[in-house]
Amino acid sequence: MRLFVEHITRYHYDAPVRYALQQLKMTPKDRPGQQHVVNWAIDIEGGTQQLHYTDHHGNGVDLIAVEGGASELIIRCHGEVELQSWDGVIGPHRGAMPLWTFLRPTPLTRAGRGVRGLVAQLGRDHASDIERAHALSALIIDRLAYRIGITNAETTAEQALAGEGGVCQDHAHIFIAAMRHLGHPARYVSGYLMMNDRTQQDATHAWAEAHFDHIGWIGFDVSNGHSPDQRYIRVATGLDYRDAAPVRGMRYGAAQENLVVQLQVQQ
Repeated sequence: MRLFVEHITRYHYDAPVRYALQQLKMTPKDRPGQQHVVNWAIDIEGGTQQLHYTDHHGNGVDLIAVEGGASELIIRCHGEVELQSWDGVIGPHRGAMPLWTFLRPTPLTRAGRGVRGLVAQLGRDHASDIERAHALSALIIDRLAYRIGITNAETTAEQALAGEGGVCQDHAHIFIAAMRHLGHPARYVSGYLMMNDRTQQDATHAWAEAHFDHIGWIGFDVSNGHSPDQRYIRVATGLDYRDAAPVRGMRYGAAQENLVVQLQVQQ
């Protein structure tokens, strides 16, 4: 399956910006036999690309400087990605980061009383560790309904679990925290999902991957209750959202920003 993506991120500032720097992780990963980037481009208005590099998680990173005095920054990512059928199984661990790194808790994925209680509810009556992970995914979405506006980018797994709802980022963080507590390396994935009922979207998607002996990494989309398939484009991975966020940045000056995202994913 070949998917086309057009992702526009528009920042409007209510006063001229003295200086701002944006870090983009918006270039999909190539993985033989699973995902091939046919073409991909990032166009910038109101800023200039300063540097492109690959980080320690294998993510493509672009640093964008906002031009002094600018009142708007537009980032347009677009391209085509060819996807094979892989049923959520990524396979053996690769890259510069040792596997044990993904057992390490972060401030966003630390397992406290709530996560440990969730794991205790799973019990031990599971045919395999993978079956238990699917049961965990189902338990999370049962406990934490998908609701927009309840959480934000700094909400931890414990805070989300104690709340009344959350989004894909929160579901992934809770799953990661629980799997690490169970002794499985786990990581966060940001990317794109082609939805069956629409082409226009207002945000990227996020899910989690856990590592199992003799199989490797397997993906779990907690929010949708299944493993990723040919409709999913993997863009960036990391220990949590902060490692894989599509855009993170800093700016000097008193200007306030308004963010608008336009996203289209279609076959």
